[in-house]
Amino acid sequence: MNQRGYLWTAGTCASLLCIAGLVLFAGCGEGAKPEAAKTTGGGKTEVIKDIGDGSKPLLTVTNPGNKAFYKADGAFDADVAKKAYYDMMAAYNAPIPAILKGNDFWVSDFVDRNFEKVGMAGIFWKNEHDTYGKDDGYAGDFKGKLYGYLGHEIYLLPGQMIPEHRHVGGNEGYGPKMESWHIRYGTVEFFGEYKGANGETPIADMPAAERPCGFGEPWFKSKFVVKRSAGQIYPLKNPESWHFQRAGPNGAIVSEYATYHNQVEFSKPGMKFANSEAKQ
Repeated sequence: MNQRGYLWTAGTCASLLCIAGLVLFAGCGEGAKPEAAKTTGGGKTEVIKDIGDGSKPLLTVTNPGNKAFYKADGAFDADVAKKAYYDMMAAYNAPIPAILKGNDFWVSDFVDRNFEKVGMAGIFWKNEHDTYGKDDGYAGDFKGKLYGYLGHEIYLLPGQMIPEHRHVGGNEGYGPKMESWHIRYGTVEFFGEYKGANGETPIADMPAAERPCGFGEPWFKSKFVVKRSAGQIYPLKNPESWHFQRAGPNGAIVSEYATYHNQVEFSKPGMKFANSEAKQ
């Protein structure tokens, strides 16, 4: 083979190697960022952009507006709400396992009929409670004492907030709920009754148009706010304090780590953990 043929063959092989590597890297050059690869229905491999730290989606996340979430008779449309969350998950390239397509994945407008701004979706991965040594063979110092723990995922559309609430433990002998939130995707503003040591600032200092629903009402209790982004964790300072969270402009997916969840109460009168029914 002459020199020209050798160079052509080597160049072709190098090009083929680069093409083969496209499913893993943005380019063959030094410093190229790795990319995620997914297989489409036809068996083809599609390269998508790097999700980065998870604070920004790959595709636009939309909140379709309040009217879209209610049927003609005024009843909350859970199917429409769930689709909006599935679309958000897809925009972040977040996994959607089969369990999220079933009844374990729930949505709620808290009978406020304002799901565009006040509502959420979620799943309790685990919400366990019992006594040590009851059925597990444990015979240590804590035998007969209560335990409980929670693994919970929270889903919020752009600008959507969980209503202000608190957990005081209920009447089963469990203490108030201790919890921290780990932002997986998007950004979140955390609102609370007390100022901690995590950079919280007064809600009153926010521009009026950016203050949360309910601020200034007699029943509203929270006074401080702090923003967190994907990968960051925020703890609740006082376990019995009033608190809530609101997603940023791209929505949010948040993991909650907590003690047993068995009680919740809302500051706004008439609000409850349920969905709006048809108007009479």
